[in-house]
Amino acid sequence: MKRLIIAALLCGAASLGFAQTTTTVTTTTTTVNGNDTTISTTKKTKVKFGDFRAHRDSVLLHDAKPSGFNFGITFSRFDLGLTTLIDNGSFTLSPKNDFLSYRSWKSSNVGFDVLQFGYRFTPHFKIYLSGGFDWTLLRLRKDITIQRNAPVLTYVTDSIHFSKNRFSSTYLRVPLSFEFRTREYSNGKRFRFIIGPEAGLLLGGRVKQISDENGKQKFDDDYHFTKLQYGAFTRIGYGSAGLFAKYYFNDMFENSPAQAGLKNFAVGLTFGF
Repeated sequence: MKRLIIAALLCGAASLGFAQTTTTVTTTTTTVNGNDTTISTTKKTKVKFGDFRAHRDSVLLHDAKPSGFNFGITFSRFDLGLTTLIDNGSFTLSPKNDFLSYRSWKSSNVGFDVLQFGYRFTPHFKIYLSGGFDWTLLRLRKDITIQRNAPVLTYVTDSIHFSKNRFSSTYLRVPLSFEFRTREYSNGKRFRFIIGPEAGLLLGGRVKQISDENGKQKFDDDYHFTKLQYGAFTRIGYGSAGLFAKYYFNDMFENSPAQAGLKNFAVGLTFGF
């Protein structure tokens, strides 16, 4: 997962800015008794980084016409945030769910889109359907192991200490976005506000543990994560970066009555509008 996040960050950074090199050669010439004599030559190289739309020769004073339908492969809307469990309306886990106690600052939500199909109605409004991947990663506090192939969500308490005990799910996410944006300013950037519903299809669950006794271990199963999750999200940003928040309406787990009413909420940074 670390490699995936690092690769995603590198791709996002590449999409945010590129380097441009400009070389200027200056030659100084003097005239002595009607003859031209070259005195010196100066060569300067300037390197610029960032969004080069801000360095255009002319300023856009109007927006382009609507472009209609568009479809393609993309790497955008890279979300990196913190995940929070809500237990029947409370941010405090009930006693029956206390085994899922997690480290708040080490429990994250990561996702990005890879496909997009949409239609721009006006220069300021667009609707698009996209597809991508979404991970929820809970860093458990307790030395427990969530059991595979159990009739309900079940755990056992271990006698060894885990330096890392992560409980995660992977979903194929399909958000439907309603995007509103301002005009393009002289620096080439805009404000954007996006809202819409999101569905997710479960790809799998995983327990990853690290201990001195057993080293690194990974156990894959569905762990009763809900097969189809649905909720809503919002994004607001300026230029290529901003904030996101998402909330899933249905329960995080299914066919496990003790976890009824346990839902998932995430908030954080988003890159690449």
